[in-house]
Amino acid sequence: MSKTTGFLKEFRDFAVKGNMIDLAVGVIIGGAFGKIIDSLVKDVIMPIISFILGGEVDFANQFTVLRVPEGYSGAYTLEELNAAGAVVFAWGNFLTILINFILLAFVVFLMVKMINRMRQAAHREEAAAPAEPAPTPEDVVLLREIRDALKNKNA
Repeated sequence: MSKTTGFLKEFRDFAVKGNMIDLAVGVIIGGAFGKIIDSLVKDVIMPIISFILGGEVDFANQFTVLRVPEGYSGAYTLEELNAAGAVVFAWGNFLTILINFILLAFVVFLMVKMINRMRQAAHREEAAAPAEPAPTPEDVVLLREIRDALKNKNA
């Protein structure tokens, strides 16, 4: 077998291992889950915060301009200032990402807690179930067969 064929076989064995497939599925689901959390923050939580604060609060567009380029006369939006090369402290975007992280960590915590409870319940059920008797050792089985054969011979 050539080195190339051996390398490809080794790679195939590595790529189709159960753990690798599980990891790939986890990454894909994690990416989709991240989008769900982003939407939760942007579309559900931020409007509620905006309502509580009594106005249109969009943290993603909150920023502080630290330095404007000389002669800049454009709009004072985050995109325009960044395009012009201004030094902008975009604290609102950071706050939004921080809220996303906290929510994601909380949801993952709840999921792990639920899985741990399910595992503990399964362990309790296993412990409560009557244990099967240990199999009879082979020498005892052989001795019983000899005994039964002798009884039948004498009878």
